[in-house]
Amino acid sequence: MQKINTIFKEAASKNASDIHLTVSHPPIFRIDGELTDMPESEPMTQKETEELIFSILTEKQKQILIEHRELDLSYEIEGVSRFRVNCFWEKNSVCLAARIITPAIPTMEEILMPQVVYDLMRLKQGLVLVTGPTGCGKSTSLAAMISLINKERAAHIITLEDPIEFIYKPNSGKSLIVQRQLSTDMNSFAQALKHVLRQDPNVILVGEMRDLETIAATITLAETGHLVLATLHTHNAAQTVDRIIDVFPPYQQSQVRLQVSLFLKGIISQQLLPKVQGSRIASREVLINTPAIANLIRENKIPQIKTVIQTSAEEGMFSMDQDLKRLFEDGYITKEVAKSFMVTPSLLN
Repeated sequence: MQKINTIFKEAASKNASDIHLTVSHPPIFRIDGELTDMPESEPMTQKETEELIFSILTEKQKQILIEHRELDLSYEIEGVSRFRVNCFWEKNSVCLAARIITPAIPTMEEILMPQVVYDLMRLKQGLVLVTGPTGCGKSTSLAAMISLINKERAAHIITLEDPIEFIYKPNSGKSLIVQRQLSTDMNSFAQALKHVLRQDPNVILVGEMRDLETIAATITLAETGHLVLATLHTHNAAQTVDRIIDVFPPYQQSQVRLQVSLFLKGIISQQLLPKVQGSRIASREVLINTPAIANLIRENKIPQIKTVIQTSAEEGMFSMDQDLKRLFEDGYITKEVAKSFMVTPSLLN
């Protein structure tokens, strides 16, 4: 186990975001979005890779990985960092991808979260979604949101995660925070959501709305007087609304549109970009469920949401392109980076 800990410590010391262990390659780190070999390392054989990966697994976890060919787990090196680990098979060889979770939970100020999101976290009920591709910082944003609630009010916060990433220390704020992990503390998101109401929650974090049953349960919780935070792997607000509704059978979609229009409070879509001075920064799109947005959802005019976002700055909304332009004008990112991520690059011409 000492050897893989050395790799993990090296990655953490270089502020890497991810670690990859694959046969015939040296350990690879992702630093500021770019892949780079671990310094002074050699390509690993199949036996070396397997020994490294299996060294952090229990016997039960090894059996699950061998039987199901996939395994998610959290791993911690005390005093260094926590790691969200995924083990998988490739060409009949075991591989590992690990995301480094920084020990300190960032504040909303540190991640430049828009002011309107502070207002969303002060709501007592409704559904707030954080969306974006894998590796875009959704977990970090949600941790900062939970920390704001913890700082400002006494709430019972229950998180359902796969796996647990950021750890909230007891008595670190005003709230009681209970963190449950898939497989060890619950059998499925959907099953946990069915019973969570009996646990007296005020705020519920759903790590991922990954299937119809989980999405339906999440919407129902938002209807019953709870603030629910959840994630989806969608790229913008309009696509997020479409994804939620389209997962239901056609005969239910009209009812779901009505539910979403009533209980959705906001959507924060984000992606990570390379900063001018190194490291990365999030660009975001923010939707607030105003009467105009709710009406478009009810009437299934989802494509028009984009226009409303672009013209509703007074409500705290802005599109991804508008935020990319702002980040460029404020000197955080280069013009080339901004244009490469824009839907309409001509905004910067």
